[in-house]
Amino acid sequence: MLPTPDLSHLSSKDYELIYEPAEDTFLLLDALEKDAEALRATKPTVCLEIGSGSGCVTTFLNQILGSSVIYLATDVNLHACRCTCATASRNKTIVDCIHGSLACGLHHRLKDAVDIMTFNPPYVPTTSEEVLMAQEKRDIQGAWAGGVDGMDVTNHFLSVVKELLSPQGRFYLVALKANDIKAIRQKMLIENGLKSNIVLERKAGREHLFILSTR
Repeated sequence: MLPTPDLSHLSSKDYELIYEPAEDTFLLLDALEKDAEALRATKPTVCLEIGSGSGCVTTFLNQILGSSVIYLATDVNLHACRCTCATASRNKTIVDCIHGSLACGLHHRLKDAVDIMTFNPPYVPTTSEEVLMAQEKRDIQGAWAGGVDGMDVTNHFLSVVKELLSPQGRFYLVALKANDIKAIRQKMLIENGLKSNIVLERKAGREHLFILSTR
């Protein structure tokens, strides 16, 4: 079992500004470790994390895949970008973190190139106005405000996933039962051309979390 990346350099003040790794983060780590052999077999060259927060997930991927892979991350929150780079350094790896929303500005350069992509989106149901405000303010609220059914941001990003993935690429998405898992998978297939499966699921307090993956 691989250890969780060292996050001891991050303080309570950091977590006032960025999303602190929680059960959804750890379930995603478990899903990646569960698929570790299959991920290594694809011989990936580019990994991309959308909304990296602390940098925990991408740094964990480095433990699975090693240093021959290019690790990229994005976050709308500038402090999260700084924390992601700090976490990579603390764990003796390198992650290039881009300050920006989702994969904006990367579509052309990464078209058909991403072998492993992860996204732990803002999935808490809120009003659409809260989503817009959170994305404009570019602060910690952007890590959880998900809009109607918690799917506003996720739906927006799903439309570009296929164009970013390489032919053997895999996409990992965190979702809540309240987001309607069946509807998400149908949308991914019918509207986005992405076949998916449920890698792991777990109840965490009042939340029922799922990790979906393309295959």
